[in-house]
Amino acid sequence: MSSAESAPTPPAVQAPHETVGVIDTREEYLAAVAAIAGGHGPIAIDAERASGFRYSQRAYLIQIYRRGAGTFLFDPPAIGDFSELDDAIKAEEWILHAASQDLTCLREVGLNPTRLFDTELGARLAGLPRVGLGTVVEELLGVHLAKEFSAADWSTRPLPQAWLVYAALDVELLVDLREAMGRLLEEAGKTEIAAQEFESVLARDFKPVRDQPWRRLSGVHSIKGTRNLAVARELWQARDDYARESDTAPGRLVPDSALVAAARVLPASKRELVAMKEFTGRASRSQIDRWWDAIQAGLATTDIPVLRPGGETIPPPRAWPDKNPAADRRLKASRSAVTAVADALSVPVENLLTPELLRRLCWTPPETIDLASIESALVEMGARPWQVDATAQVITTAFVEASQIAQEPSEPDS
Repeated sequence: MSSAESAPTPPAVQAPHETVGVIDTREEYLAAVAAIAGGHGPIAIDAERASGFRYSQRAYLIQIYRRGAGTFLFDPPAIGDFSELDDAIKAEEWILHAASQDLTCLREVGLNPTRLFDTELGARLAGLPRVGLGTVVEELLGVHLAKEFSAADWSTRPLPQAWLVYAALDVELLVDLREAMGRLLEEAGKTEIAAQEFESVLARDFKPVRDQPWRRLSGVHSIKGTRNLAVARELWQARDDYARESDTAPGRLVPDSALVAAARVLPASKRELVAMKEFTGRASRSQIDRWWDAIQAGLATTDIPVLRPGGETIPPPRAWPDKNPAADRRLKASRSAVTAVADALSVPVENLLTPELLRRLCWTPPETIDLASIESALVEMGARPWQVDATAQVITTAFVEASQIAQEPSEPDS
């Protein structure tokens, strides 16, 4: 066979796209709703945010594609409420790629799907090695989909035409992709598994309220003193307040590393703070009074945070051999067993059973170790039926074996 005959067929490149417009008036919006309602089949939908540029995670562009209707790009800040569109498409299946990233901003404008097909999650369950939209489209449809504007500032107005074409293509291939992936899942006997996972995504709240969010500062664990930690907290809060006020991503004002550096050094004067080379960021000097006031507040407060918060947090597994040897044996045995099941099913182990769920089960197992109690515990922790069916027995066996190892008498010294 010649090299020409053996060379793989290159992916097709999208033909030049027609000019794309943005719907930003009420009249255009209602006309688009009517057109979409008159189409047929599922709804392909995507949203573009301005993560890394804006404080909010609101949608700055929403794209819809439906066969028989066409492609529609909406400007959410200009339109506001999307309840009419939601009424028109609520009963249909919505196709999204990585739905967990977009559901919150869609819900904020009144778009609430009741049936979902997530092509990113579907790709994981199908066992595809890479699950990004461009990669999956190329793998299943043989089409090269450029992704160069994925991290753009979508709050920009007017939006460049090249960006709009990119956004349109993101939804125009989703229906074909859903069909190809549906066949892949059916051939693998995973259609019901996917349905359960999609239903779980719809039921999830992706805006959890975090306790002490300032502790998520990158590098905060390098801060040693509790007074320094109080300063870090006040600096984080001052930055968050200003970020919300100016609708700017916090890291664009002053990076985490700058706040942590100031909290470690505790400059004795505003002049010393200004002189710190590590205290960088576009608002580090223009808002110097704000940051200095935060440092002073942290130094004066009587509300001193603890270095390491307590509570019911399970310690990291590396500490288990000393803190809870029985749990450590259960984790090692069951983790190996669950990984083997994931390999057999060709799904990522974190999609079969999240590491956090398995750790919680191993740390605090049911009083009686049998199949029924393990199944009940998994359900209570949020595992889906297919996950329980696939893992309960192997976890039960692993727990029993781990217990037996602990009970075996040690060999006497010779």
